[in-house]
Amino acid sequence: MTSEAPFLPIEDFFRSPVAAAGSISPDGTKIAYLAPEQGRLNVWIRGVDAEEAVCVTHDHHRDVHSYRWTDDPRWLLYTQDGDGDENWHLFRVDLDDPDAPARDLTPFPGARLQDFWQPAGLPGTVVAVLNERRPDQFDVHRIDIATGEISRVAQNPGHIGGWLCGRNGELFATVIPTTGGHEIHAWDTDSGTMRQITAYDGADLPMGLTPATVTPDGTGIWIGSNRDSDLIRLVRLDIATGEETVVDSHPAYELDTRSGVNTANQDPLILSRRTGEILAVRYLGARQVVHPLDPHFAAVHEQVSRLSDGDLAAVSSDTGERRWVVSFTHDTDPDVTYYYDHETGESRELFRPYPHLSPRTLAEKLPVSFSARDGLTVHGYLTQPIGAGATRLPLVLHVHGGPWFRDSYGYEPRVQLLANRGYAVLQINMRGSSGYGKAFTRAAIGEFAGRMHDDLIDAVAWAVRQGYADPDRVAICGGSYGGYSALVGVTFTPDVFAAAVDLCGISNLANFIRTLPDFARTLIGNNFLTYVGDPDFPEQEADMLARSPITKVDQVSTPLMVVQGANDVRVVQEESDLMVAALRARGVEVEYLVKDDEGHRFQNPENLIEIHQLLERFLARHLGGKQAVAAV
Repeated sequence: MTSEAPFLPIEDFFRSPVAAAGSISPDGTKIAYLAPEQGRLNVWIRGVDAEEAVCVTHDHHRDVHSYRWTDDPRWLLYTQDGDGDENWHLFRVDLDDPDAPARDLTPFPGARLQDFWQPAGLPGTVVAVLNERRPDQFDVHRIDIATGEISRVAQNPGHIGGWLCGRNGELFATVIPTTGGHEIHAWDTDSGTMRQITAYDGADLPMGLTPATVTPDGTGIWIGSNRDSDLIRLVRLDIATGEETVVDSHPAYELDTRSGVNTANQDPLILSRRTGEILAVRYLGARQVVHPLDPHFAAVHEQVSRLSDGDLAAVSSDTGERRWVVSFTHDTDPDVTYYYDHETGESRELFRPYPHLSPRTLAEKLPVSFSARDGLTVHGYLTQPIGAGATRLPLVLHVHGGPWFRDSYGYEPRVQLLANRGYAVLQINMRGSSGYGKAFTRAAIGEFAGRMHDDLIDAVAWAVRQGYADPDRVAICGGSYGGYSALVGVTFTPDVFAAAVDLCGISNLANFIRTLPDFARTLIGNNFLTYVGDPDFPEQEADMLARSPITKVDQVSTPLMVVQGANDVRVVQEESDLMVAALRARGVEVEYLVKDDEGHRFQNPENLIEIHQLLERFLARHLGGKQAVAAV
């Protein structure tokens, strides 16, 4: 039997990586990556064959997480918000003078950068989508990277939810009608008018069209579509005719649609930096599957896949597609990054983000599945403490956010911390989660606090039957929708859980909809309004309140821990304040932590460490797991 893992300090799981998010410059001479400067992640640059690096951003208040090279070797771009408020700004760094202050290319107080591109046909230019004119409307601007000069090139007539930009600056608009759905329009910049190309059912794609990329010749758009299919596959939408042509598909898996504007560089499409053509397409089952479409990349992929048994994550190359920097998603060996030269065959490890963590001390995340009470097959992942086996362990049911998202293979610090403390961790992709087909997603319509929650309860019952979990020592934990699930757990099914942890969770569905920020309101017609209801209609509001934990606080006896970011604009602090106050008035045990310098997604290491110190003590008290010995 495998021996237990050594007890690891909480700080080991939540300290900043020594290096992360590596990528190679277009000319293949430099490598950029994120590493700490004065305790915050910033961008560093080093030569391909050099050891010495130079820090080129100097944000000592909040981590930098997203950056991009430009077509001019002098400039580099990065995005940053203010203490989690999601008002993203675009900054430019002068690599010829790395100590100079970064320049804000979107210097509009309170404005939000929604997306941006660097069209190959407009060198030295950024095309940026901003809401500087009105908080609820995003316009398109062109920005000269060198001078910072900015001009509006397309003004939102009021109903456009998003934009797409081609390699020569051609624009396309996405519209979400009041009745739901997704429309794609061609935009005429000269006249400021648009022509509808096609439309999609919104309930089938509640989080939008991913990917949506203009083809290099400007005559089509590559889209993730499930039209006439249960699964999302890659199609080419013809701009002139609106017809779809299937480009690539997988017989059992959907496109890997986990990426977003401020996430790691893991788009469903791997594109050529030189031509903009598709090199490969990613699909996601229990693990990722990569379909190379380009013969040269197929040979590259064959070689780099030998570097790690993880899933291919970030990919970048020089414009000649000779030199590559790649990283890998892995449950016990996270984000190791390599350099590979396809001409010489040379490969070498560039960095391990967490060298203090040995893979031997981390627990494997294993795929599982079971049949829900209505016969639907539900998938997820089980992480058990090293050496534990199926021994009726204390169990943490860890629920993902969204809910139109999914848990997947890979390293997660909270999951590993829990496993290190002796808990089994069960992550369930309940109905409504993405990645399992149209029918599986639509099965969640009207099922908040209903069959979606039944799937979670059935997962616990399955874990007990399998011998993994002690039914008297089960906790539920999650953030955002997962936080809502934790609150539903203690209000709708109070006898199942011995403890619950809510991180920025919804307590009142109607209030949540009413307090969403302006920039998000145009996007909810296909998800929350369709799947949960519209509080502007009394009958629907009544149903939403019936599915809201705040209306069932009299059912709660389970100890609860609540964490909230004061700057959260998606689930406002009021959602937590009212729930905590109502429970404390009834004498229910609630531990409540509010962080003034965080939003919906916590990221400052010192805050993450504090939260998980509290979490460790809370779960140890109520489930009996391990905890650090307090200093005398």
